[in-house]
Amino acid sequence: MATLVDIGVAAAINLLSAFVFLLAFAILRLQPFNDRVYFPKWYLMGLRSSPSRSGAFVRKFVNLDFRSYLRFLNWMPEALKMPELELIEHAGLDSAVYLRIYLIGLKIFVPITFLAWAVLVPVHYTNKTLELQLKNVISSDIDKLSISNIPLGSDRFWTHIVMAYAFTFWTCYVLLKEYETVASMRLQFLASEKRRPDQCTVLVRNVPPDPDESVSESVEHFFLVNHQDNYLTHQVVYNANKLSKLVKKKKSKQNWLDYYQLKYSRNNAKRPFMKTGFLGLWGEKVDAIDYHISEIEKLSKEIAEERERVKKDPKSIMPAAFVSFKSRWGAAVCAQTQQSRNPTLWLTEWAPEPRDVYWQNLAIPYVSLAVRRLIMAVAFFFLTFFFMIPIASVQALASIEGLEKAAPFLKPLIEIKFIKSVIQGFLPGIVLKLFLIFLPKILMIMSKFEGFTSLSSLERRSATRYYLFNLVNVFLGSIIAGSALEQ
Repeated sequence: MATLVDIGVAAAINLLSAFVFLLAFAILRLQPFNDRVYFPKWYLMGLRSSPSRSGAFVRKFVNLDFRSYLRFLNWMPEALKMPELELIEHAGLDSAVYLRIYLIGLKIFVPITFLAWAVLVPVHYTNKTLELQLKNVISSDIDKLSISNIPLGSDRFWTHIVMAYAFTFWTCYVLLKEYETVASMRLQFLASEKRRPDQCTVLVRNVPPDPDESVSESVEHFFLVNHQDNYLTHQVVYNANKLSKLVKKKKSKQNWLDYYQLKYSRNNAKRPFMKTGFLGLWGEKVDAIDYHISEIEKLSKEIAEERERVKKDPKSIMPAAFVSFKSRWGAAVCAQTQQSRNPTLWLTEWAPEPRDVYWQNLAIPYVSLAVRRLIMAVAFFFLTFFFMIPIASVQALASIEGLEKAAPFLKPLIEIKFIKSVIQGFLPGIVLKLFLIFLPKILMIMSKFEGFTSLSSLERRSATRYYLFNLVNVFLGSIIAGSALEQ
């Protein structure tokens, strides 16, 4: 059972790890070769030039100004002191809201912590239930600070009821005020933005087939009849997934070409060479620049041929289209109303921003989306509950007694005070994190299979499921499994 010493050791290890990572980030951030990584917007705005272009050879890669290392944390108070309007202009609305999330945590938990220590801790600690009435129960000093130190039927439980209401009220009040502030910031941000095509565009799916008209003609005819005052234009959706892969491959080759050309420009005396095999480990040795130029030319021809094929092939046209309107009001009316007597036809939703569209899923037939989402719901259910098995195994590490039963030969090592504290306070959390490290990627794959059409909706779906997974497994599962193992 964890003690105050175990918790202290775990806290010390975590704080030390956090400081080491913060120090590594601060040092790497100051190096010239990472300048574009940490200040990309300044380069795009022309406010910063690369420090690696001039000066001595060593200074191109290593920052030799030791005074900058003494000020490596100055950016933190500057970021917090920066006015929100300036922060939004510099880094965007998301960054401003992200910083406010940390401030929300301080507003909620600092008063709750002081109140809990001032009221609940004395109420718990002044009892002698664990010492006198529950002598057969194994407990530690930390348990004296918990509700387990209060006997059944005690009037002191009224303190917990009052504190529960106080904590809940304060949390809801802070969240309400913060939501009002963020909603106001969002409205001001949207009102100050320039008009964009996606603000007046709607995605229409499940366009019914017509033997006498093409999909494009059907869309145009439908919206000219039903939205004649606001309809502007439309663009049908093509199944161009193969074309997208070719474009992505060409972009990768172009990046490598830029890399080798930059490398050659720094040393004109030696042409860069590469091997054409797997990861450049084997294969024919060729001139890297000439090779990538020829590959890009081949891909450009394939892209042009594929584009023409997509345009001419009627099977490439999907029963979906992006429809643009003359005003936001017209787009809002279309996106939020039913367009046909049949609720499964002419389905409309707000169109994502072009950079946010997940084009691969636009080619999925709408009728299969419900089946896909049902399959993923069942898969997520089994993933969540079958994951309880490794969670329960991990919880065994939190019990020294359980570990000694499973591996008796480790008993002399486990009884060392520091090792015991590390095992009980730190090791279970690390093992649990290792189990969860691949979970976000798995959930993203599941969301993509469901057929969402924007990257933001994919991320939102994955984040929702990640929260549910942690709630069921990490929170409830850890409590249940830990209690069962103690019994």
